[in-house]
Amino acid sequence: MSARVLVVDDILPNVKLLEAKLSSEYYDVLTATSGEEALNRVAQDSPDIVLLDVMMPGMDGFEVCKRIKANPASAHIPVVMVTALTDAAERIRGLEAGADDFLSKPVNDVALMARVRSLVRLKMTVDEWRVRENTATQLGVTDDNKTVMDESFENARILLVEDQNFETDKITKTFQVDQDHIVSVTGGMAAIEETSKSDFDLLIVSLNLKSEDGLRLCSHLRSNERTRAIPILMVATDEDMQRIAHGLEIGAHDYILRPIDRNELLARARTQIRRKRFQDRLRANYEISLSMALTDSLTGLYNRRYLEVHLQKLLQKNEQSKKTLCVLMMDIDKFKGVNDTYGHGVGDEVLKTFAYRVKDSLRSFDLVARMGGEEFVVILPDVTDDMAQFVAERLRRSIGDKPFNVNIPAGALTVTTSIGGAIIRSGDHTVQSVLERADKCLYAAKNGGRNVTIFEDIGPLDPDKFRQEARQMME
Repeated sequence: MSARVLVVDDILPNVKLLEAKLSSEYYDVLTATSGEEALNRVAQDSPDIVLLDVMMPGMDGFEVCKRIKANPASAHIPVVMVTALTDAAERIRGLEAGADDFLSKPVNDVALMARVRSLVRLKMTVDEWRVRENTATQLGVTDDNKTVMDESFENARILLVEDQNFETDKITKTFQVDQDHIVSVTGGMAAIEETSKSDFDLLIVSLNLKSEDGLRLCSHLRSNERTRAIPILMVATDEDMQRIAHGLEIGAHDYILRPIDRNELLARARTQIRRKRFQDRLRANYEISLSMALTDSLTGLYNRRYLEVHLQKLLQKNEQSKKTLCVLMMDIDKFKGVNDTYGHGVGDEVLKTFAYRVKDSLRSFDLVARMGGEEFVVILPDVTDDMAQFVAERLRRSIGDKPFNVNIPAGALTVTTSIGGAIIRSGDHTVQSVLERADKCLYAAKNGGRNVTIFEDIGPLDPDKFRQEARQMME
């Protein structure tokens, strides 16, 4: 996953060390040696994450973090404070300023990379919801300028999975100050049962359960549709760092080490509760926008109106972030023949199944819209050339490899699609121009025999190559 990381430290060797570690993992590294320079970098370069030294002359890391989080334009950017200080009070001060985590010097490479990857994934999700909310704002649905730090953290519902009674009592008493409601269980099955019947703002899971693997429970909670969006705070020991890193990789949000400092626990929990409520609000605003006829009534996909506004926002964002997106134009082959032969009812069935298969083959933050008739558009943000081509071929196969179950005597109908793709790099683009580029490739695919994918400046893709890659990924 590519990401832009801003490293801030007034000591040059520290900067160079972190820069080397991150560059070796193919991150794009920016640097700053003072608080003022860091704020300018954040404003100009919009990094995906900030690694921020605490002890700097002039403006220290706490003040820099506070300013980043107070600005609506940058409040969503994760900040990890890097410090030689080991005092819990300093960690709490940073968390209360809005920091997402602390790393102690000398920096543990496993912890560093796990935390960076975890927070970058989180930011990608938040970015997509923010873009969608901006779309809703432009359409007049909402005009909300709140940041994560503006969200409340009191009266949260928290599920605690812990089998040590003294730890359960300590944690439960800690959250009384915020009037939180704690549901405590001692194992995974009870946790799953509770989450199936109640909603929670935070899940706290011990990795040191005596009779089961807490990490496996984290994995289950993250993969379950009902609990996928609920933040997970792991409780572990110093010796569990490898398992903590694995937990962050599979989607847990944060961790705290034993012996638990009550104030640090409160600060970390409040951060996660605020973040969840912020994302819930973005999601709610987005859902309001859907109610304003921004979706196609037949397929449930976005319609052309939403696509054009959203794509304009993505193009503006990519011009600033210097990232790449892909536009895929898709058309159902010989769809007029389906309507003429079987009627529009069957044609509608085909359109609905087509939409479902396309959406089911994409990432959560990709966009698919029905332009009208049998023409669809897919937008893949922050994607490499190779991945865009792989996804396009996967979409084509998802349509053509399995017949559509429809209401005809034969019971099923073979349907194929032609796809035109264009990679849109950072620059001054218009919605019309990028759609026309993809449409030109689609036109070539239709004239080239159909059931084929053609990319701009590449030509037809070799299906066998991508089938082999898909098989290797499955293995």
